[in-house]
Amino acid sequence: MKQTFSWKHVTYKGLPGIKLENIKVSCILLPSYGGKMASFYDKEAEYEWLFQAEDNLVAPSYGADFSAYDSSGFDEMFPGIDEGPHPSEDGRIPDHGEVWAMPWTWEEDEGKIRLEVTSPVFSYTLKKEVRLVEKGVVLTYEAINHSDHAFPFIWTPHALLNLNKATSVEVPAHLTSVMNVEKGTEHLGSWGTPHPYPVTTSEKTGQSIDLSALEPEEDGTVEKYYFTDRLDEGWCTVVQKDRNRRLTYEFPHEKVPYLGVWKTNGGYRGEYNMALEPCTGVYDDVYIADKIDKVSRIPARGTYEWNLKIETGGI
Repeated sequence: MKQTFSWKHVTYKGLPGIKLENIKVSCILLPSYGGKMASFYDKEAEYEWLFQAEDNLVAPSYGADFSAYDSSGFDEMFPGIDEGPHPSEDGRIPDHGEVWAMPWTWEEDEGKIRLEVTSPVFSYTLKKEVRLVEKGVVLTYEAINHSDHAFPFIWTPHALLNLNKATSVEVPAHLTSVMNVEKGTEHLGSWGTPHPYPVTTSEKTGQSIDLSALEPEEDGTVEKYYFTDRLDEGWCTVVQKDRNRRLTYEFPHEKVPYLGVWKTNGGYRGEYNMALEPCTGVYDDVYIADKIDKVSRIPARGTYEWNLKIETGGI
């Protein structure tokens, strides 16, 4: 059966947006706000999968402090996450990268939305194509290097999900250990502390905690950890038991070989959400990732391509 898709201009929380929808899902993109996906709505479950925060949005300016702006939806992190130097070019990467705080140009092409942004500091252009499939959305990326040397980068989808204590995470079975990279956590210890996954012992309480679930909102902490092994399968899933639904990410593990998890258990703005973050490099800092050879690189005068499929389904 041929699927029917539509798109239209909308205003979303005060900003111009593009809405793509079919009979089962819809998503809203905000080109002026870093190409952010502000909404991903599951019509079958009547459920908004992306965390929603502020009632009105203000588009950030280049180099903005990420924490001073809206924390909802799906922001693109590129060419790094932590603020700091780039390993092969002059200039500093802003907080959470460049592209989340830059306007993207866009055009519609037979139901697909093509977006593009070029760095004012570094020698790359990032392109993204967004299209719907029956129960989800597919994002196809192309990073273009305009220089004569390889360009190291970290990309990850910082997509805060609308989750709660009924949530559980599923990952490939070979992922059995993680490393903490969040100084604000109370359970996982100092930066670099290793833990078994999914069950470990809290450094705070001495009690067992399940890292595949969210801690209670009243815990008042945050967590960020990376799985220590490279992926040999390109998927991860959240299961929302109170909705009898699941949300699955699929991606090419040879191009996106690492997986991080960010959790807000009431410890950041009092919010309660989580992000699964398949990524092209680890530990948030592209300078460090390059030194330890856990980063991806766009070849000189070449391209690096990958994709991400986000799909809903029943348990």
